[in-house]
Amino acid sequence: MTTPRPTGRSTAIGDTHPSLRERVYVELRERIIEGDYPSGLRLVEREIADELRVSRVPVREAMQRLESEGFLSVQPRRGSVVAEFGPEDAAYLFDVRESLEGLAARLAARHASAERLRDLERLLARARKAAETGRLREAVSLNADFHRRIVELSGNPLLVDLMAPLDSRLRRLFRLTSAQSDGEPMCGAHERLFEALRDRDEDGAETLARAHVADTRTSTLRLLAELPETV
Repeated sequence: MTTPRPTGRSTAIGDTHPSLRERVYVELRERIIEGDYPSGLRLVEREIADELRVSRVPVREAMQRLESEGFLSVQPRRGSVVAEFGPEDAAYLFDVRESLEGLAARLAARHASAERLRDLERLLARARKAAETGRLREAVSLNADFHRRIVELSGNPLLVDLMAPLDSRLRRLFRLTSAQSDGEPMCGAHERLFEALRDRDEDGAETLARAHVADTRTSTLRLLAELPETV
């Protein structure tokens, strides 16, 4: 068998530094989600690379990935800027979430182990305590984790992959509206959904999940519209 000829580009696996690329991506994504990089901010590849003390290659790749996921947009004469997240963007997100989270809840009621459900119950207790003591940002973060955990409990890896980018957008949306929201009603809805999961009530879990997304849609769109400007 003839050895393939060199193609002229590096074929060393180590040259790609996948772990570094992923760390840069996660760092930039979290800065956007947490508001450290607000909407409209121009991101300069060279400046970010200097700050993170990495080459421009992983920064460029991370920014391309964030653009494909809707966190960045490319504007004429400005380059990459942090994308806005307005009411229309939120409405699109909720349209998709209602169907997929209803499916995730149904599958979780069918497949989740008793041990994983106990973990979910402990997460709910932490969210309830955070809401009752006024730690709203923490409560919002834990409630977002609740949604992600249910998707994981579905036991469907394709659904997990489909929901992953939506989870990041959901976290950004909840972060934008966290200062105006009240975490306790959300905790109550999550507790009722948990009871359906624990009781293996597939129909009830799907119905509650869909209703919860619809209710959250109404309140979140109202809060988002009340912000001083589109974010």
